[in-house]
Amino acid sequence: MTPLRATVTVVLIATFTLAACTTPPAPPPAPPFDVVEASIADMQTAMREGRTTSRAIVTQYLTRIGLYEDALNVTVSVNVNALAQADALDQERAAGRVRGPLHGIPVALKDNILTKDDMPTTGGMLAFKAFRAPYDATLVTKLKDAGAIIIAKSTMSELAGWFGDSFRPGGYNAASGQSYNPYDPRANDDGTPVLEVSGSSSGGGVAANLWAANVGTSTGGSIEGPSNASMLVGLRPSTGRISRHGIVPLSLDQDTAGPMTKFVADAAVMLGVMEGAPDNNDPRTSECTAPPNHDYAPFLRADALKGARIGIPRAGFYDARQFPGRARPFSGLKADELASMEAAIAALRAAGAEVIDPVDLPSTVATDPVKNLTSHNICEMPFNGPASEDLCSVVLRYGMKRDFNLWLATLGDGAPVKTLAALREWNLAHRDDGAIRYGQGRLDFADAVDLERDKARYERNRREDLTLTREEGLDAALSTHKLDALLFPGSSGANYATKAGYPIIVVPFGMVVNYAKGAKGSQDATRPFGVSFVGAHCADPTLIGIAYAFEQATRRRVPPKGFKD
Repeated sequence: MTPLRATVTVVLIATFTLAACTTPPAPPPAPPFDVVEASIADMQTAMREGRTTSRAIVTQYLTRIGLYEDALNVTVSVNVNALAQADALDQERAAGRVRGPLHGIPVALKDNILTKDDMPTTGGMLAFKAFRAPYDATLVTKLKDAGAIIIAKSTMSELAGWFGDSFRPGGYNAASGQSYNPYDPRANDDGTPVLEVSGSSSGGGVAANLWAANVGTSTGGSIEGPSNASMLVGLRPSTGRISRHGIVPLSLDQDTAGPMTKFVADAAVMLGVMEGAPDNNDPRTSECTAPPNHDYAPFLRADALKGARIGIPRAGFYDARQFPGRARPFSGLKADELASMEAAIAALRAAGAEVIDPVDLPSTVATDPVKNLTSHNICEMPFNGPASEDLCSVVLRYGMKRDFNLWLATLGDGAPVKTLAALREWNLAHRDDGAIRYGQGRLDFADAVDLERDKARYERNRREDLTLTREEGLDAALSTHKLDALLFPGSSGANYATKAGYPIIVVPFGMVVNYAKGAKGSQDATRPFGVSFVGAHCADPTLIGIAYAFEQATRRRVPPKGFKD
């Protein structure tokens, strides 16, 4: 039995034993409420009507963690106080106090989000495996104030993917190992997943109904990719909607948190709670105006697609394209992927949307590599100066050095290491313990940055990223064609949205062939393949409405097999 399963078992046995000793006989219960595929609204209705309690919901989720964690390895730690917290919230409800739409709802946090609950925050780092946070992240404070229960920490790729050398499997970290996708949880001979989890946030726990919702983080697509891979709704809001204070950073130029849920309405509830008022610890939280009472429910209209103008960026996202400079060519969507997207476009039209096809992004079709975003990839090689022909962006590398050290300074004396350099040294000293199974090349490259000497290069790259994703990218397409959103295959719009800081939401839709290593010959060799809508900066309410209407018109989410009982 794994230590995590043992912990869950002890919590449940102790609780059931205490209940048997102290609880008087009750009348025959009504048919039990089942959390599997239940929405947040379903849970709230059942609790309001007395058909279930927060304690019963938490107990079901803890039981499911105990049943399925060994197959998925998505739970880093469990909140041993979750049942006691549920009891307190049930008492508040009985006394007539309901804090809001998350009252008594169990949610998980990606393991780079600080919480003072009795769980470590590791960021995937072995050095932080036992680290207890000295403060709650701002978004965690808002979740708790709204009555949410932090039931668990969900796994992630180490340091949001910024850790290894050339090969870094998604969902792996030194603190808790490799996670797996519930749509095919098998492992290859080397332990890597047969079905990629895609990105640094874990969607497996929500997909397999181990908790009601998950808070992920995205720097370059780690809400969007895992949500697409796990048939979830993944909302990366406009940068600034949710405070980043108390989150292990990669680069605050692009970092943000966001909800990962089974349904669009759940994501809207989570966003409204986490957004809150502007946070003095994060100046970008004043960029967007929140809806009245932080309530996104008025935008959840089934007819929101009627008259909406949706653009289709064919070149480089649907259709094959050669890119200039050193960029790799795009071979186009495979036949089943394209068929799925054409079905999604047909569904948009049937729901009343006006589809403008094609709408190509100027910085995708530009023939000059300087003006083509695809040529401005993330710098992967060791820092080699400002050569004019080197168009790669150092934004993440520079931001890692700057922001990670600033975050470490907020942790006080309890921090296992004090600087990025000290972390690298610790990893080398604990190589034999598995600290750097896949190396730490990206950490080395980040630490080689000189924040003063290399500032000009960083500022140039940041300006280029913004120009190519905004003025010569999303803004150009949205304004020229008077669009409400652009429709991308899967999570492929993330490169634009994350650099621009614009909202993107993934919605489940199709299943396509999984061509990955180990999948051939399996009758279940398929993978989720959703759609993503990208909108203008701070246009999150409109985008949520579009996604909700699409979801209601299609209802294509299919739960993973083998995780229903």
